[in-house]
Amino acid sequence: MVTPAKKTAQRQGFKTGEHIIYPSHGVGLIVAIEEQNVAGFSLELLVIEFEQDKMTLRVPVAKIASVGMRKLSEAATVKKSLETIKGKPRVKRTMWSRRAQEYEAKINSGDLISIAEVVRDLYRSETQPEQSYSERQLYEAALDRMAREIAAVQQQPDTEAVRQIEDILSKSPGRGPKPTASSEDGQEAAA
Repeated sequence: MVTPAKKTAQRQGFKTGEHIIYPSHGVGLIVAIEEQNVAGFSLELLVIEFEQDKMTLRVPVAKIASVGMRKLSEAATVKKSLETIKGKPRVKRTMWSRRAQEYEAKINSGDLISIAEVVRDLYRSETQPEQSYSERQLYEAALDRMAREIAAVQQQPDTEAVRQIEDILSKSPGRGPKPTASSEDGQEAAA
């Protein structure tokens, strides 16, 4: 039987009311730290709510480090992530399935800079060829993760963070209507 017991305020540097990053789910809020008896063992658990996913997660305090949970990024890391998306997209010439796995791993790493790299590499402006469904899904997932963390750090709505990111992306090099070596491919796809 699971029974919630005493509530405490802080464990391993994490405290109630604090936003954290859980690698495979993104930004969450620690709503409680509770002790529960499970199968005769006493476990201390962080209760984390992911409001947008309508999900509550209970993480044993002993597993915090092994799952990769961390505090929100510092302002300097957010600035570096925004600098990262200004760069020229780096797309490897490997099979899409392999690239997709690498992008998925970066998104689920919980590392803001890695997520920014995925956003940068998968962003498409109106003047560029259309994305496949799976590319679009990965881009949306990365954009969502990045925007949620930036919004939490800068204490602004998620929509404002998305607008900020997409504004930077639209002004990035190689995104405009300039003719490039790949523009011929885009014309063939449009024809």
